[in-house]
Amino acid sequence: MAYDELLANRVREALSEQELVDEVKMFQGLCFMVNDKMCICIRNQDMLCRIGTEQVALALENDNCRQMVHGSRVMKDFVL
Repeated sequence: MAYDELLANRVREALSEQELVDEVKMFQGLCFMVNDKMCICIRNQDMLCRIGTEQVALALENDNCRQMVHGSRVMKDFVL
């Protein structure tokens, strides 16, 4: 299971004030579940974030962000 432990620690710190956060090993990395919903996943140096459809359009304007595609399906609420 390959993920950046420093990045994982930064995510833990950012989510520390949330009441219900679980860490689950999946997708060959580490996923952070908030209120039983996948929020952030870290795999290698990549971070998958669930930000919502409206925010995805704004985030994709940045060169450092790309749409999440699973097989041939675009995951509309997620960016890498």
